[in-house]
Amino acid sequence: MISSSTASSNHAFTSSSVSEPNYSLTWRLQKLIVRASSSDSQVSLPHLNRVPWLVDCLRLSPIQLVKLDLAIGEDAIKCWADACQQAGKSAFVRTPTKRGFRQAQRPLRWALKQVSDRIIAAILLLILSPLFLVLALLIRRDSPGSVFFRQWRVGERGRLFQIIKFRTMVNGAAQMHHQVMTDQDGLHKLENDPRVTSVGRWLRRHSLDELPQLINVLRGEMSLVGPRPWALYDVVRISPDLQQRLNALPGMTGAWQVQARSTQLDISVVNRSDLQYLESWSLRRDFKFLLLTIPKVLSGFGAY
Repeated sequence: MISSSTASSNHAFTSSSVSEPNYSLTWRLQKLIVRASSSDSQVSLPHLNRVPWLVDCLRLSPIQLVKLDLAIGEDAIKCWADACQQAGKSAFVRTPTKRGFRQAQRPLRWALKQVSDRIIAAILLLILSPLFLVLALLIRRDSPGSVFFRQWRVGERGRLFQIIKFRTMVNGAAQMHHQVMTDQDGLHKLENDPRVTSVGRWLRRHSLDELPQLINVLRGEMSLVGPRPWALYDVVRISPDLQQRLNALPGMTGAWQVQARSTQLDISVVNRSDLQYLESWSLRRDFKFLLLTIPKVLSGFGAY
């Protein structure tokens, strides 16, 4: 059990598993760092797939924040994120020391953007609520399962949050993800994905499935304009020299969505484009991306 008696110094333990690498746990004060480790330890933890056990440990500990090394892999990150959510703790992926993006040089304009994002998101949610109801009914009639789809994504400074979308795939599609994407080298997007429902294909074509992300914007987890919010299966494949990008606040639309979208699936190219956006950020450019998004959505450019 993670105990408060060790809060003043660093300690490392490992969890043993036949099919997974060991995990080194290091904590100091109220922060726990989870890394991949190949070393043996006299103290072992139960298999980390035992989420209830992990939840109990986190709840009974003074730890408030968990930082996860990308090297532990997608499954372990998701396991820890689920446990942290249930235990009421914050979960982050470890990112390089934050580089000063241009937004940091313009704090007043950045603050204005964040306030505007939340106000606009609240207004749009109110105006679009009848459309939300219609889309929800269409999804329910088309296939069994929840109306909404939630998935762990990486937000500002590596913070993990659950993105909200309208469900466009069959129930249980997440369990089939890697089977379907076996030969996909770039972003995990497939034009003829067999898991997508008939209504889901139409929702994706016009980006209607992304409207619930306005809730994420209202919560401050996303912006209206910003880099793509990375899913865990893409995050773990980002090269170390581009991981600085994970410090940025993601957006509903941005450079990738209006300039390339699914016509550009190279992870490195998309990340470099995002870094260029962050290094030249301005309110005027964000407004331009918002305007450009409208015709792209109506035409279904690069959407699937």
